Amino acid sequence: MTITADLPATQVRQATAEELPALARVLTRAFADDPVTAWLWPDESSRVERLARFFSDIFMERLAPGRDEIFTDDGLRGVASWTPPGQGDIAPLEMLRLLPILASVCRSRLPRALRTLAYMEAQFPEAPHWHLPFLGVSLEHQGHGLGSALMRPILERCDRERIPAYLEASTPRNRALYLRHGFVVLDEMRLPGGGPLLWRMWREPVA
Repeated sequence: MTITADLPATQVRQATAEELPALARVLTRAFADDPVTAWLWPDESSRVERLARFFSDIFMERLAPGRDEIFTDDGLRGVASWTPPGQGDIAPLEMLRLLPILASVCRSRLPRALRTLAYMEAQFPEAPHWHLPFLGVSLEHQGHGLGSALMRPILERCDRERIPAYLEASTPRNRALYLRHGFVVLDEMRLPGGGPLLWRMWREPVA
């Protein structure tokens, strides 16, 4: 996602529980061609269906509520889901509860999905930080600063509270967006089993 002009911060607010299904659809459209998504579900004929179930039945239904700070705008054109410090790892008991639905969504790709999740969690920095697992904007609204606006509330909070932020960029375009907002590349990592290249990125709070 690129930006041409920032939108007013007043257009961005925390999402309500009733809006989560619509925001799951936004994330599905935004990540349909993401390299990680394509690697997890290489069959294009079923990829969108699998991804939609992941965001609706797993992420927005079971993982994000009560944990993440989720931001959108009044038009529900985009979503930023931030995980607070200390809450990034999925507890073993929670993972056990998720396994049946994960198996239903991932099917034969379940071992790859579990390895990917475990590997990415193992790369989390040890220092307390806010983590941005998902930032997505509807395709027709990309390039107008909405992604930047959606990040702003937590980045400003990071600056006020002197807490770093962390994310994994999956495309050069996304990496460029995050660089413009003060993130730096820690290193490159390739997902196990011949997966795509990601950039681990870190942002120190701005004085």
